[in-house]
Amino acid sequence: MAPQFGVLASGGGSNLQALIDAHARGDLPAPIVLVISNRADAGALERAARHGIAAVHVDFRREADPNGRILELLKEHAVDVVVLAGWLRLVDPRVLAAYPNRVVNIHPAPLPRFGGRGMYGLHVHEAVLQAGVACSGPTVHLVDEHYDRGPILAHVEVPVEPGDSPETLQERVLRAEHALYWKVLRDHFFV
Repeated sequence: MAPQFGVLASGGGSNLQALIDAHARGDLPAPIVLVISNRADAGALERAARHGIAAVHVDFRREADPNGRILELLKEHAVDVVVLAGWLRLVDPRVLAAYPNRVVNIHPAPLPRFGGRGMYGLHVHEAVLQAGVACSGPTVHLVDEHYDRGPILAHVEVPVEPGDSPETLQERVLRAEHALYWKVLRDHFFV
C-alpha cells in the first residue's frame, strides 16, 4: 500500500495544489489525506476542502497542546509522511520522533546559506538579491529540530535576472517549487 501524505501549511497552499494535481495526474502515487494549518484563514484549508481532503485548523493560541493535537491528527488519519508546504513553525520534536526521516520541507532558496529563522516569503528573496548571487532556487530537505538545517534531498537552480525584484524572483522560484516538490517526494519515498 502506498504511503499517505499529511500536509502542514500556513498560507495559500500553492505547493499543496501542485501536489494534489500531481497525484490526480498519476505522477505522485501517494494521496494527501490531511491538511493542517495554524491559520484559520489559510487558503490551503480551502484548497483541501475543495478536493475532499480533511482540512483542520489547529489554533496555537487556544489549544492547550497544539503540537500534541497535530500529532494526534496525523495518527488518526494514518499519515505516513509529513509534508511541509509553507509551514511557518518549527516542527515539534514529538512529530519528528514519530516520523523519523519522513518529515519533508521545501525552502525557496539555496540552503544552508539562505535558511533559518525569519527566512520565509519575500524575506528570502530579498536576502538572495542583497547577496548578489547568480542563482537561487528551491531546496527540498528532511526536517530536523532546526529551521532549514536537515539533510538536503534536492535543489534546482533558478537564475537571478538583471532587474529582479523580490516579487519577480519569488514568482519564478515558486514555479520551480511546483515542478520539483512532487518529483522529490515520489523519488524519495517510491523509487
